[in-house]
Amino acid sequence: MGIETKERGGRELESGAQIVSGQLGKTIQRLRKAYNLSLSELAEQSGVAKSIISQIERNETNPTLATIWRLSQALDISIERVLSSGEEEPFIDKTSRSDTPILVSEDGKLRLAIIGWIKTVEWLQWYEIQAEPGGELDSEGHQRGSIESLSVTSGEFEVEVGDIIQRAKAGDTLRYRCDRRHIVRCVGDQPGSALMVCILKAAVME
Repeated sequence: MGIETKERGGRELESGAQIVSGQLGKTIQRLRKAYNLSLSELAEQSGVAKSIISQIERNETNPTLATIWRLSQALDISIERVLSSGEEEPFIDKTSRSDTPILVSEDGKLRLAIIGWIKTVEWLQWYEIQAEPGGELDSEGHQRGSIESLSVTSGEFEVEVGDIIQRAKAGDTLRYRCDRRHIVRCVGDQPGSALMVCILKAAVME
């Protein structure tokens, strides 16, 4: 999208102010904090100056579409969703399978589809897990006080938190503190699937 508009002389790129809602700054800041990125880190990943990102988050500048595109790429979200507005209007939001971000575990045996809504990512995140036998997701702790819930839909999983290990089969749900290192494993000899929801500390703040 950003590349195509450059070929038309850049006029469209400068029209970002005409279509960006006042929610843009909040959206960028919410995503950055959800991924635990500093302004400097997001600047490095996106190629957008730290000072510009700071001004965008405070709604003190009208960024071009090229800038929004670079930020959306760094934050793994489509530019259309970054630019969306009308929070109080009725809507049905759809994300196709091909547009759903996928994370792959280090062993390559577990895939984590990010199916949560971007507007809640700062305090509520949810994922779809597809795993081969033996696949595991080894995660560092989230914000202090955060809770994770794993609902198994097929196969068998186990969760390890500290010295505690608990198993769950299809139809079972495990809930556990995730503000410390925690490991989710697909056990047994069959592939497994599960839905994982993470309730971050921000959900109970204020």
